[in-house]
Amino acid sequence: MDTGYWIGLLVLALVIGLVAGFFISRYVFKRQLEKNPPINEAMIRALYQSVGRKPSEADIQRTMMAVRRQQR
Repeated sequence: MDTGYWIGLLVLALVIGLVAGFFISRYVFKRQLEKNPPINEAMIRALYQSVGRKPSEADIQRTMMAVRRQQR
């Protein structure tokens, strides 16, 4: 068996593993973000109240839409 053959096979397997690992980890990460969003309405209300402002429902929904747009 030729040494170059084995090195080529090793490099090919490494590249395939890296590409597959990238797409699998990206899928898992997106699924986790959907299940456990980094911010929710309660956090937004607390944020508005911490700066001394009473948030309206429209403010909260507008902020949630902005957060969702940033995640895409």
